[in-house]
Amino acid sequence: MDSYGLKSVSDLPAPLRSTFNFRYFNSLQSECFSACFLSDVNMVISAPTGSGKTVLFELCILRLLSKFISTEGVFNHVKGTLKTIYIAPSKALVQEKLRDWDRKLGSWGINCLELTGDNEFYNIKTIQEADIILTTPEKFDAVTRYRIKDGGLSFFSDIALVLIDEVHLLNDPRGAALEAIVSRLKMISCNPEMKSSVLAHVRFLSVSATIPNIEDVAEWLMVPVQGIKRFGEEMRPVKLTTKVFGYTPAKNDFLFEKRLQNYIFDLLMQYSRGKSALVFCSTRKGAQEAAQRLAQMAMTFGHSNPFIKNREQLERLREVSLSCTDKQMQSYILYGVGYHNGGLAAKDRNLIESLFLSGDIQVLCTTNTLAHGINLPAHTVIIKSTQHFNKEKGLYLEYDRSMVLQMCGRAGRPPFDDTGLVIIMTRRETVHLYENLLNGCETVESQLLSCITEHLTAEIVQLTVSDITRAIEWMKCSYLYVRMKKCPENYAIQKGMPTTRIEKHLQEICVQKVNELSQYHMIWTDEDGFLLKPLEPGKLMTKYYLKFDTMKHIMLAPSSCSIEDALHIVCRAEEIAWIQLRRNEKKILNDINTDKDGRLRFHILGDKGKKKKRIQTREEKIFVLANDCLTGDPLVHELSMSQDMNSVCSNGCRIAKCMKEYFFYKKNYKGAFNSTLLAKCLHQKLWDDSPYLLKQLPGIGMVTAKALLSMGVRSFETLSEADPRKIEIVTGRKYPFGNHIKESLSSLPAKVEMKMEETDCPRQGKSKLVITLTRLLQSLQFTKRHYADMVVGVEEDNLIIFHEKIRLDDFPSPYSATILLSSPPQQGKLTVKADLIFEDFLGIDLHQKVILMKESGSNVVHKHGMKHISSIAHTKDMCVIKDDNKGRLPPPAEQKKASIADIDYVPSFNLLDEEFEESKMPSFKLVDEDIDEDKICGSTAMLVEDDDCKIITERTVFDHIRKKAKSLPILAASNVDPQCSPSLETLTLIRKRNRERQLELDSAIEVLDDMDESNFHWNSVSPAEPRKAEQSRQVDKDLISKCNINTADATSSADLLDPAPEESTSKALAGERIFEHIRKKATNFPVLETPFRIPSPESCLAKKELQCQGSDMKQYYSTVLPKRQRCFSQTMGEIREAESCLGFKSVFSFL
Repeated sequence: MDSYGLKSVSDLPAPLRSTFNFRYFNSLQSECFSACFLSDVNMVISAPTGSGKTVLFELCILRLLSKFISTEGVFNHVKGTLKTIYIAPSKALVQEKLRDWDRKLGSWGINCLELTGDNEFYNIKTIQEADIILTTPEKFDAVTRYRIKDGGLSFFSDIALVLIDEVHLLNDPRGAALEAIVSRLKMISCNPEMKSSVLAHVRFLSVSATIPNIEDVAEWLMVPVQGIKRFGEEMRPVKLTTKVFGYTPAKNDFLFEKRLQNYIFDLLMQYSRGKSALVFCSTRKGAQEAAQRLAQMAMTFGHSNPFIKNREQLERLREVSLSCTDKQMQSYILYGVGYHNGGLAAKDRNLIESLFLSGDIQVLCTTNTLAHGINLPAHTVIIKSTQHFNKEKGLYLEYDRSMVLQMCGRAGRPPFDDTGLVIIMTRRETVHLYENLLNGCETVESQLLSCITEHLTAEIVQLTVSDITRAIEWMKCSYLYVRMKKCPENYAIQKGMPTTRIEKHLQEICVQKVNELSQYHMIWTDEDGFLLKPLEPGKLMTKYYLKFDTMKHIMLAPSSCSIEDALHIVCRAEEIAWIQLRRNEKKILNDINTDKDGRLRFHILGDKGKKKKRIQTREEKIFVLANDCLTGDPLVHELSMSQDMNSVCSNGCRIAKCMKEYFFYKKNYKGAFNSTLLAKCLHQKLWDDSPYLLKQLPGIGMVTAKALLSMGVRSFETLSEADPRKIEIVTGRKYPFGNHIKESLSSLPAKVEMKMEETDCPRQGKSKLVITLTRLLQSLQFTKRHYADMVVGVEEDNLIIFHEKIRLDDFPSPYSATILLSSPPQQGKLTVKADLIFEDFLGIDLHQKVILMKESGSNVVHKHGMKHISSIAHTKDMCVIKDDNKGRLPPPAEQKKASIADIDYVPSFNLLDEEFEESKMPSFKLVDEDIDEDKICGSTAMLVEDDDCKIITERTVFDHIRKKAKSLPILAASNVDPQCSPSLETLTLIRKRNRERQLELDSAIEVLDDMDESNFHWNSVSPAEPRKAEQSRQVDKDLISKCNINTADATSSADLLDPAPEESTSKALAGERIFEHIRKKATNFPVLETPFRIPSPESCLAKKELQCQGSDMKQYYSTVLPKRQRCFSQTMGEIREAESCLGFKSVFSFL
């Protein structure tokens, strides 16, 4: 340390000096000063805890900010153009740095943004304007995965500096997320498209405790030799003393930890000497029980409590305890003892930290959350047991040496103490492992391999990986690849294998994962398995940060998924697999499931369908906890089970939301409806029929909700009508509490009315429903946006036919959507349900139901009704017209936004008499035959892009027909081989059968009648009319004329049918006759305001026939096609079958 002098703060530019409140940097900071502030090299620093590594982060930030200082020394800052990303392993550490940097840099206009689970008040705009983003690895990964289309990765191009605190977190199972996001940054920065951006020259700076393989981390972060800084214990400002105590093991690890609680008080009395102490426990419950035991021991001392120094301290604790929401914590605070863990509310956590820093709380029992760098030092650190429960393996394992060193690093407070004391409580047989603890920790390994499937999917969804070569390149950017080369035996690779073989093994892993994702339809690959594209299930898994196995459970859900089925899927999820069934919890869980009072909606059932008396697995525990919580008044109050319950609800809500979107994607009505409802219930911790629905309002807790229930107020409507003074009397509160309770109703979304009505539909075989939303009352609270899902489904088919997400405070009121769907089959019914499901609140959803019935007289009967529970659907022959203003077609931009395509804006072009049924008409293809019929008449409606549309007008119709008419075949006599002529017996037989069928059938037939040479039209003829025989002969005569028979045979055959055969030869269909008829009909063409495609009648008929296959075929033919038309079709088939050489072709096929 004598080889260089200490650097002074005055070495910084004048505008930046106020950042630090000291004059000189310490020895570690001085040695790193030139690399941190005078260069842009990547750096890795390994040094003991408490040696001042945070200042190195600040020097790098100041290096970045110095670029905004002009030559005149003026600081000209531009928001969000040079971003710093600070990544820490815990929320507590992030929040500590946020407070510190806001204080130091806020006066310069530097905008710091926290991205953790405690802060949900951010959007793309706030992220883009932020200068320093402070986050945890999981949250940063989730934020960059979510809303990718809206610019989730857009701010990446502005990232100039990445600060990684406690980089040895890579060795923890949570380290996989850190590895994934850094690898993502490296991949994107190397993209040629980013060459001109700030990200192309991104700088990495990471710090850690003492680790032996710092060179591996340096290789991963592309750190040059001059950027690697390693420091030993000589840099620790406060010298540590370590004492290790060994204790006799108990029957199991759980009892051993409980026994250690009895020794903590005596150790504090002997070694702490009235100074602050941290007690590290392996579980949240262990920390709470240790604090409870210490408070009980302190209580026995009365006024001579060793943790209370004076009366002023006691008065402060009494006053502060009233603001603590945790009731157990309130009682412990009064004795100078507290506990701290990640499950506490943010308010309580901040309160405890401030009390400990001020010295009002002398002993703080905590989990290892505090070990990760948060600035809560103490004179004495006690590590109660060196084992923790490993969630993945289900066993108690020894702490990593790095974790123990982190805990030890909390000992010693530089401003107050010269030394720090560490007391380690362990088993007798493991004492030797910790006697030389401070010499270093174990090698940092990669944890990416165990969850590489999820992270690879995320990269494919974000399009950073588009093919298999990019996937392999991404894996080579990871820390996993570095460690595979250095220590292959830890990753199932034979030791001593050459580098080329390791790369091949990496490729095999990559291909295996890609094939697995493709097999489960998470991604799409081409035939060669080279190109990779995300599919909707993969996008949803990435968006909601789910495990691969959890997504598979969702995809295997039953089609008629009930709420109970959805809840079972949540209970089997990998995200909450760490929850364990403890021995002391079984009794209360058994009592809850027995449910003598009938509180629960669902129960764990045995083989015979009866309630199980014994809960035996963690899935059963989670199911019972969730049901107990959703009653609104749970029986579980024990700390660890309550925290388990909170985890189930928070993770379950996320899983249920993914399930909801998956069912919407699959058009599954019941599954989407039930999973949407479950997501809301888990979010509010209430069932939708709970008597305590008022708990959803701010300011109303369990006590107030029960009091309101006692006076008959259990819904939002009854609360709005209640008397404020009566509320105050019932709740025992003073004025103006009743007014505040009623004002809480302003947090509800706008009041909306929904109507679903059946209207007359001009199209045969169709039913038309109009759904109208009207905003009755605007929401009084504008700080939060409220959304709802409008879903329309057919119950019988369990299919969604319409779905749209609506923002309730600004949709155009009244808003209407028109839905056309096929009428129900003969003697059948369709139950159409419409639901407006609010996103956050229970008890205000709107439901409508219409039953469409068709009776024998073909009259459709409509029954309307209201209903609370419905389902969701998709019909093959339907269309949706979203119409905000009735009678006006929406513009193309609005059409494209429709979730169900607006395909039936296309009017019907009947060139012939409109009263004829569509199924009786020949095929008039007015547009090219190669139009993709799936886009027009497909089972799934699709949007028609503007550039693919054709505008059909009268002129374009005639131009097209003229073009086709040039290729009209000339129906003249031709020399055909006599062998190909139809035999006399065949024609006689056909004519006889045709006549017999005509006499039997009584329905109308449409045939061509061109008796008048100047007219061309369809005519409806009754079988009883005297012209029947003449028209029948005309049909058979026309059939023969279409077969190109030679003159002699044609004449002889025609004689059998008609005494005047020359009429048939004199009538040739000319284009002008057709044009005259079309001109008459063209006057009724609708005016087209927007481009569209028109489906051909023939393609629509074919589509209808395909839909009627199977069991519905006979019914379809009996109701849609007239019997006489079917007879006519069969006659045509007989000619083709009897004489295959005739080459039958419709005279209208040229159109």
